[in-house]
Amino acid sequence: MLIYHIVLPEDWQAFDTGLYRAKSLETEGFIHCSFADQLDDVIKRYYKGVKKLVIIEIDSDKLMSRVLKEPSTNSEIYPHIYGPVNRDAIVAITEKKISRG
Repeated sequence: MLIYHIVLPEDWQAFDTGLYRAKSLETEGFIHCSFADQLDDVIKRYYKGVKKLVIIEIDSDKLMSRVLKEPSTNSEIYPHIYGPVNRDAIVAITEKKISRG
């Protein structure tokens, strides 16, 4: 199953090990992710004013950490990763420019 994690470019550039740990892993105990059809809404909701983002595509079957599908915003189900993301589970990295019209 493919899931997606949104990260600011400066945070992604700091990733230089075999394991990616989002700030939320330390503060909330998991890494926030989305399914493909949730990405646009999440970007609109949480990244207002941001000009560029990095979208990390993750193959959850390759993760060493467990993934749970849990209710979050508006009781919608989102994937949460309970641990770091191993580099080989990352299948694509896309830079996305945000245009506000």
